[in-house]
Amino acid sequence: MDTTILAPAAVLVAWSLVMLGWLAFARFSKLAKIKTSEPPAPGLRGQDIDPMLGTAAWKSHNYAHLMEQPTIFYATVFILHITQAASPLMVKFAWAYVALRIIHSVYQSTINKVMVRFSIFMLSTVCLVVLAVNAVMATI
Repeated sequence: MDTTILAPAAVLVAWSLVMLGWLAFARFSKLAKIKTSEPPAPGLRGQDIDPMLGTAAWKSHNYAHLMEQPTIFYATVFILHITQAASPLMVKFAWAYVALRIIHSVYQSTINKVMVRFSIFMLSTVCLVVLAVNAVMATI
């Protein structure tokens, strides 16, 4: 059985772990530099400390995004694989989705102009829609 469609999913998993490391480094570095009379209270969640982190919070926001829409991508890829509907064109769309999500991550974590970021997100979403429609067609 051809497993080529699974490679983009594996790369996106690995990229998500890279983002996890980047966000941890950025957060802990920034928190170590914050000079306050009182440290952040125990148990604060990410959004509670975001105002203290400035641009370091962008990495965390992106990691959260990688735990959202890509879950649909993973399911879609597995459906295409299981149904043997992963044509070379679908593999190209899967790679395009992953490439755009990586570009989105780097952009959001560094520059983060919302409309540009949204455009990258929409392009990746178009790839996901094509993949999802093909997955539905393969299962009905």
